[in-house]
Amino acid sequence: MAMNEDQATLRARDFWAALFLIGFCLFMLIETLTIPIFGENRAGVSGADWYNSAAILPLGIYLSLFALALLLLITSIRAGGARRALSTVGIGWNLTEAARVITVVAIIASYIVGLVPRVDFIICTGLLITSLIFACHGGHSGRAWIALVCILLPAGFALFLFPAQADWRSHIDDWVTLVFWLGLTAIALWVGRESRATRVIPVIAVLTPVILVTAMAFGFRQNVPARTGLLFSQIEYHYFVNLRPLWRQ
Repeated sequence: MAMNEDQATLRARDFWAALFLIGFCLFMLIETLTIPIFGENRAGVSGADWYNSAAILPLGIYLSLFALALLLLITSIRAGGARRALSTVGIGWNLTEAARVITVVAIIASYIVGLVPRVDFIICTGLLITSLIFACHGGHSGRAWIALVCILLPAGFALFLFPAQADWRSHIDDWVTLVFWLGLTAIALWVGRESRATRVIPVIAVLTPVILVTAMAFGFRQNVPARTGLLFSQIEYHYFVNLRPLWRQ
């Protein structure tokens, strides 16, 4: 079935987006490979086993993103997006789409700069996932601004109230972020109450950071951001006090 004008333009933009993501992932993978992986000896200090390397997590993230970008590129090419993109009319300009892109970039920036170093990893990552899904699903421009406000406010609160690393042990910013996460989840469920995809947002937003952070901390023994956070501190406590002794005995 032939694509209409909007679909053809969208596939062309997918082509450019995929090329950008591929380039970004290659750059980050090259930078990540400078981190010792297989126990190299540097400055007289021998590295640990490969699964304890700090490179494992970013390698997994950027390899996965690279694979998704390749899939997007292949899909775009098969749908004729490359041909349209290279015909010099592929990028175009749409104020609504531009605003959505800006809000998504701002959401990610708020997460990286304001939340990750200070706020419990599970809480802030759950808020990020909820914000991105709510902002992008369905193509409703107004939702992107709601998602941005819900992550920008707690990020700004954490950044300006606790700028110094010595203050990061406080749980006030964890509670504030958790309130905004629950509030945005409630909004998403109410607005998309007739959508089956919307109802799985809380499941994805909870399970993804929990699996990731437990694998980082207890599987690959990586350093976890905000290790003393509201939720992860409890997971770590029960792991070492209640669970680990069971199989060590």
